[in-house]
Amino acid sequence: MLREQISPTREPVLYLQVAFTATFFAGVFQASLGILRLGFIIDFLSRATLIGFMAGAAVIVSLQQLKGLLGIQHFTPKMDIVSVLRSVVEHKNEWTWQTVVMGVFFLALLLTARYISKRKPKLFWISAAAPLTSVIIATVFVFATKADKHGISIIGHLKKGLNPPSLNMLRFNGSYLGLAIKTGLVTGLISLTEGIAVGRTFASIKDYQVDGNKEMMAIGLMNIAGSCTSSYVTTGSFSRSAVNYNAGCKSAVSNIVMALTVMVTLLLLTPLFYYTPGVVLASIIIAAVVGLIDFPAAYFIWKVDKVDFLACVGAFLGVIFISVQMGLLIAVGISIFKILLHVTRPHTSLQGRIPGTNYYRNIEQYSEATRIPAFLILRIDAPIYFANSTYLKERIMRWVSEEEDRIESENEDTLQYVILDMTAVTTIDTTGVNIVVEVKKILEKRGLQVAMVNPGAGVMEKLRRADLIESLGEDCLYLTVGEAVISYSSTLKEKEQV
Repeated sequence: MLREQISPTREPVLYLQVAFTATFFAGVFQASLGILRLGFIIDFLSRATLIGFMAGAAVIVSLQQLKGLLGIQHFTPKMDIVSVLRSVVEHKNEWTWQTVVMGVFFLALLLTARYISKRKPKLFWISAAAPLTSVIIATVFVFATKADKHGISIIGHLKKGLNPPSLNMLRFNGSYLGLAIKTGLVTGLISLTEGIAVGRTFASIKDYQVDGNKEMMAIGLMNIAGSCTSSYVTTGSFSRSAVNYNAGCKSAVSNIVMALTVMVTLLLLTPLFYYTPGVVLASIIIAAVVGLIDFPAAYFIWKVDKVDFLACVGAFLGVIFISVQMGLLIAVGISIFKILLHVTRPHTSLQGRIPGTNYYRNIEQYSEATRIPAFLILRIDAPIYFANSTYLKERIMRWVSEEEDRIESENEDTLQYVILDMTAVTTIDTTGVNIVVEVKKILEKRGLQVAMVNPGAGVMEKLRRADLIESLGEDCLYLTVGEAVISYSSTLKEKEQV
């Protein structure tokens, strides 16, 4: 976004100033979301979404490492699978067999170490020590054999020192302030979404909880501090988190140790990494992320819920073919569609009595449940409000019509009572209240008496405020379905005797 307005080559100082300022605003925006307790937003990242995201990110991160694994010098900065594979094919003349051999060797070594640690938990240290051991062995090997002269790409010279302070480079005035704010908001939202997705992914693997508000504040404060220390917008790294997870890290203390190690390395030890080959770093990352592709979990989602599987596949395909952000957006969109579908099309069921008891259950679920002659007992399994009230009205009318048709075809007793089991109706809005009144009036015009069973406290409160308890009639409210059936059955017998 900044490159469209400012050239980093012609105006490098201005570019850095606006970039650091955008990072500051991104941090303020992210931290504000946490302070305002908007962490519930992360609940839209379902487990199915995270499974697909994790697999897609693992594939993309692994493919990005083909640059180091094959020894390619010119590689695409894009993250989608098509661009990456095209770059691999187009630069096949840069492949070096020496790099490939070394990469395969260390990749096999790392995967073997992880396999041993999984099979024998007491040997967990083998998997934890394998990455560092691989770096040391590879560096010594390249230095001793001068492999960098024979096609092995090395890290080379690393500049010593830490990032300089950049507080004096923040610009809160001038013509580029709007650009900095806009860039900060967009990049802040993108990095926040990706970071939280990474956090939720590893939380689901290790069975711990992620507090969305704390995550937002932590990432925001990190970027605010980063804007003052020459850093651009950052977030939770998938590849680095995967390496930590693969090494057996358990808590945030590992990040403190890692940060101190990086600081000491930047200050004192950078010359030691001069001969470190890039291929060994690529092997470490690939070994860490491939284990995050969870095929059994994907199959389980497919078996249980096809819509969830669609969200999982949407996240996976979106990540590998477009971008991490679009993959998450597609999956969240599918999940929201599923929520809206359930909200606007709530479940209703026909209830029957379990023989020998006074319990009434769904006749489709309990084959032994039987209908009560002259009664239609319906259960509503959702709150009633504007989004679903019209559907519920139409569905109840359809149930009544279908029941009357069935009675006529089977020559049974005429339908006289409709009982609405509202135990699961926890709340109702004004539209829902009007629909309840309309349904009662329509059914009474058809000669049917309506009863409501066990409405929730919130529903009763709304009915009282609307002064509908008296107009509906006390005789239409019951605590249980059994009570309603007994009461109306007595009335029915009295009518028959008369």
